[in-house]
Amino acid sequence: MKLRSHTLLTLISGALCSALAAVGQPTPIAPYTVSVFATGVPNMYTQPDSIAVSRDGIFIGYGNGVCKDGTCPGASSTIVQYSTKGTVIKIYSVPGHNDGLKAEPKTHRIWALQNEDGLPNLVIIDSRKGTQTPYSFGPTPHGGGYDDIAFIHDDDQEHETDDEIASRDVFLSASNPLNNPNISPAIVRGHLNQDGTVSVSPVLLGNATATDVTTGGSVTLNLQDPDSMIFDPSGDLVLDSQADSELIIVHNPGSEDNDQSVLRLGLANTSEQVDDTVFATSSHGLILVSDRDANAKTGVVYTITNPEFAPGAAYTAGLTSVGKLDFHTGVITPVVTGMVSPHGMAFIGRERER
Repeated sequence: MKLRSHTLLTLISGALCSALAAVGQPTPIAPYTVSVFATGVPNMYTQPDSIAVSRDGIFIGYGNGVCKDGTCPGASSTIVQYSTKGTVIKIYSVPGHNDGLKAEPKTHRIWALQNEDGLPNLVIIDSRKGTQTPYSFGPTPHGGGYDDIAFIHDDDQEHETDDEIASRDVFLSASNPLNNPNISPAIVRGHLNQDGTVSVSPVLLGNATATDVTTGGSVTLNLQDPDSMIFDPSGDLVLDSQADSELIIVHNPGSEDNDQSVLRLGLANTSEQVDDTVFATSSHGLILVSDRDANAKTGVVYTITNPEFAPGAAYTAGLTSVGKLDFHTGVITPVVTGMVSPHGMAFIGRERER
C-alpha cells in the first residue's frame, strides 16, 4: 500500500512527538531557567525520585524500576551521593524500592524508606562512616507501606553520641491503604527501637475531619493516596494525598495537648496530581527536581533557578510540570513545562553572592 505524502509526514511527526515525550523537553517560563544536574546511568541506576540535602552533599534515590510492594526477591534501589556540582561521591544499595529519602537535621544521617506499597523497610546511612543500619516494621495498620519521612521539630532532643543512633521519633506517611473509605492511619509516628524495629502509633486518620481552605466548611477526609510530606515555614505538616488531588495541612501534629487541627487544600485543577512540594527558604537558591521517567525511564535530575525567589513560596511537582502553588486557592502556576514525570524535589538556599 502506498502512503500519501501528508499521511507519511503525519506518522513521522507522531512518532517524533512520542519519542520527544519519552525523553522530555523541559521548558522554563521566564524568569526561571532549567539545566541538567545529574542523569541516571543505564544498567547501574535509573528512575530518580526523592532528593535529600545534607552537609555532606546531595543524595538522590534511584528506584531502578523495581516493584514497590517488597515482593521482588533480591531487588534493590540505589542511593547516589553527589557533590553540589553533580559529581558522584559514593553509591549505596538498599533493599526494595526507595521512595522516601530525608536527611536527619541533627546528625545529617540519611534515612532511606523502601516499599511504599507493602512490606516496608528503613535504612539509615551514615555517609561519613560509610555505614548502613537496617530497620524493619511489623504489619502495617493500614495494610500498605510507608512513603515519606518528616522529622519532628524538637530543639531539646539530643542524640547520645555520634557512634550510635539514639531512639528517634519521626512522622511517616502511611501509603497504599487497603480500604476505601480509609479509616486507618494516614500519618503515623515512628519510633526507632534498639532491637532494629520501628514501632508506630497513629497521628492522623484517613477519615479525619478537616476544614476546607477555600470554602471554610467542615469535610470528612478519605485519604486514598498519602504520599509526600514536608513542614511548611509555619511549622505545620503538609501531606500530599496524590491521587485525591489534595494537600492536608496538620497543625500541631501528634500534639499531646489534643490541639491538633487539620486543613484540606484541594487543587483548583482537580485533574492535576502533585508529588513533592518544597518551600523557598531564601530569596537566592535553586530547586532540584527529578524527572523520573525522562530519557526513556533512565531519568534526569534538573536544576531550576530564578533571579530571586520569594521566601516561603511553595513549588510543587505536577503531572508534567513544576509549578508555584498558591496555598490559599490551590492554583498551580507552571514555571517549567514539558517534563515526563516529575517527582522528588528539594530547595537549596544560598546567600547573595558578593
